[in-house]
Amino acid sequence: MNALYVIAKVVYIIICVVLTVIVLMQEGKNAGLGGSISGAAETYWGKNKGRSMEGTLVWLTRILAAAFIILSVVLNMTFWPTK
Repeated sequence: MNALYVIAKVVYIIICVVLTVIVLMQEGKNAGLGGSISGAAETYWGKNKGRSMEGTLVWLTRILAAAFIILSVVLNMTFWPTK
């Protein structure tokens, strides 16, 4: 049981680091405000944002955030280290 706890903690730390890096790689919400006012949002990149790198980063953020929350609960409730 102790080895499983250590492995879960290592995976948890890796998820934390990767989630931090992915969030920092994303653009801010107001970065494209000037382009959307002038009508640039109707371009090819505006319509297919879900298939772009930004869309992929948003998808990865959601997946890793869910894994982070689930692993936090699991580590807190089931893997109490023995003394």
